[in-house]
Amino acid sequence: MIAVRCMLMRGGTSKGAYFLASDLPADAAERNSLLLRVMGSPDPRQIDGIGGGHPLTSKVAVVGPSSRPDADVDYLFLQVAVDQHVVSDSQNCGNILAGVGPFAVERGLVESIDGQNEIRIHMVNSGGLATARFAMDGGTVTYEGDTEIAGVPGTAAPIAIEFADTAGSTCGALFPSGRVVDEVDGVAVSCIDNGMPVVLVAAADLGLSGTESPTELEADAELGERVSSIRRSAGKLMGFDDVSPLTVPKVTLVSTPASGGTLNTRTFIPVRCHTSIGVLGALTVAAAARISGTVAHRVSTSAGGPVRIEHPTGFFDCDIAIGTKPDGTTIIERSAVLRTARKLFDGITFAAPSR
Repeated sequence: MIAVRCMLMRGGTSKGAYFLASDLPADAAERNSLLLRVMGSPDPRQIDGIGGGHPLTSKVAVVGPSSRPDADVDYLFLQVAVDQHVVSDSQNCGNILAGVGPFAVERGLVESIDGQNEIRIHMVNSGGLATARFAMDGGTVTYEGDTEIAGVPGTAAPIAIEFADTAGSTCGALFPSGRVVDEVDGVAVSCIDNGMPVVLVAAADLGLSGTESPTELEADAELGERVSSIRRSAGKLMGFDDVSPLTVPKVTLVSTPASGGTLNTRTFIPVRCHTSIGVLGALTVAAAARISGTVAHRVSTSAGGPVRIEHPTGFFDCDIAIGTKPDGTTIIERSAVLRTARKLFDGITFAAPSR
């Protein structure tokens, strides 16, 4: 039986296993095989591993010394499928990212200091750079605090994350199709990538109010087929030949806000309905909400300040600044969020035998 050092952490509204890159096989195929056995996949309950039986709790962070001079650590995110023999590196995860800075301190990858620590993180999946700022006391990470984020019980210490060069992080352009709106499968969509490739669809165009629960949406087989079809077609506009083996693009249904926010959302990851919304997905939706003509902008309130995205378990605030180049091209001047994280256990995990 293979034993691997592991730290389980809650990062934002997700939960994942954090590993040092040096503790995992260097060969990607061997690494992925090991992680599937560690997490207990494929199995709907992940009963023989440490996964939680849901995409939000079947995530992995692989962290090591940075390969770039402008970053302190490298962070590779891996989505381990629950009921399939699949490990995907096709996207970032901003929630799991929230735990990377503290984990780097815990494992001695970066300097342990007093006061506020600032860790520059190279997001290997996209090549992007994020800076995490969090408090430390006596050389140890401060996890306790009074910051509350929707979807997580209680409070914790704040972790501020600012992203650089989010626009076109995966697809090469903020609007990969070259348009703010396209027609796909008979409905208007906005294909946008501000850290996460997302296909935005008005919930009303699919006969929905947008306030349905994730359980209700997942039980609608006809809706699931429609969302999958839109994702396949829109994916081609975004440069993906075949999205079937990928977790991107995400499809997000948008509607007018129900609780005083900027807009309301329901996100599919890619076929399960998210109980909240991912960090980078939220930044992408927030950017669209502030850009005239997009599907998201059409249902958004026009108030200034942070973009408050409503989701099934509360809200998510994004600090987004939009600018324009002299040629009229839209640019993203600032993308930032506030998250929390907490270590849950630190020790050794044991992989099931090869199946």
